[in-house]
Amino acid sequence: MHPSATPSKSATKHPDVLVIGGGIIGLVTAWRTAGRGLSVAVADPAPGGGAAHVAAGMLAAVTELHYGEQTLLGLNLASARRYPRFTDELEEAAGQRIGYRRCGTLAVALDADDRAHLRELHALQIRSGLDSQWLTGRECRRLEPMLAPGVRGGLRVDGDHQVDPRRLAGALLVACERAGVVFHRSRAERLTVDGGRASGAELADGTRLSAGQVVLAAGSHSVRLAGVPDEVLPPVRPVKGQVLRLRLPQMPAGSAAFLSRTVRAVVHGGPLYLVPRESGELVVGATSEEMGWDTTVTAGGVYELLRDAHELVPGITELPLVETCAGLRPGSPDNAPLLGPTELPGLHLATGHFRNGVLLTPVTGDAMAEVLATGSLPEEARPFSPTRFSATAPGPERVRAPQEQPV
Repeated sequence: MHPSATPSKSATKHPDVLVIGGGIIGLVTAWRTAGRGLSVAVADPAPGGGAAHVAAGMLAAVTELHYGEQTLLGLNLASARRYPRFTDELEEAAGQRIGYRRCGTLAVALDADDRAHLRELHALQIRSGLDSQWLTGRECRRLEPMLAPGVRGGLRVDGDHQVDPRRLAGALLVACERAGVVFHRSRAERLTVDGGRASGAELADGTRLSAGQVVLAAGSHSVRLAGVPDEVLPPVRPVKGQVLRLRLPQMPAGSAAFLSRTVRAVVHGGPLYLVPRESGELVVGATSEEMGWDTTVTAGGVYELLRDAHELVPGITELPLVETCAGLRPGSPDNAPLLGPTELPGLHLATGHFRNGVLLTPVTGDAMAEVLATGSLPEEARPFSPTRFSATAPGPERVRAPQEQPV
């Protein structure tokens, strides 16, 4: 659809595609799908919000590598490679910047145990064919002089970058509007099913929307949509994350930045990251809490983040604290997204991205637009089909849902 196009009345009431959820995953799905010539509507009371409003925006395919997640690594790398072109296309479509920075990442160890763990991670990265350089503690401090003297070593990963998720969400919202996407600013309460096929949704304001295809992209809230048959209900859960935002000092001309790149570490057994933005903001996060739907910012969460950040970068406690917030990551049983058609005809999923939602935005938009336009899910996305959690999935391909996990 042409950016200046106005959708017809029939497209407004009966779009080809209805996207339930207006976070970055729902928005990128809507934007890319509209670009394939389909009429698209989005149902969300506050599009542009969601978990991305809290996220740090690390594009960390390499430093986010975990044991047993090599398949997910392939998808993460594919999406990271698309980010430069995706950024250019989105910034042109929206007429605004999204804060994409090719600044690199430094992951450091503060004690001997962490150093041993980081060495093992480095070996896994090398075996996986990734570009990662081991540094001594002195070399780490040479790159980032504000690091604590006790840093024992680290990994320099120049290919792990960052983007500002709030700017990303804002640009996607504008790009969708310019592409003719229709927004219904109300919560979808129930999926409608007619003749054994998903046919639309009922909204909280009483609106009934019909559509040729429906995409459930409501993050952790995807599991709360009424009317979805139990056998295709996505096995996602909310994982709470508390995050701090501080204001970086204005450094004199010619002097080094407080931090020049994203810095990560494991402190007291918990992961920590510090993400400096071009805007002068420093994001510190994040906790990982299985607390249901609670999004309360707690004194304990703030204390732990500041305590651990101080051990990593002692000067951080002198910075102004400008915001505390908490959000809900959509976790899945295998920490990977659910992408594409379900066993209910007409219903697709784009949820369960957990800690990689921002990173996976480009590849998710492309995959969902492809399957919605052609009926075929791209090869790279097929391992993440929602049917892998189905009771009918063959043996090893089936992944247990949370309630089936052994105690």
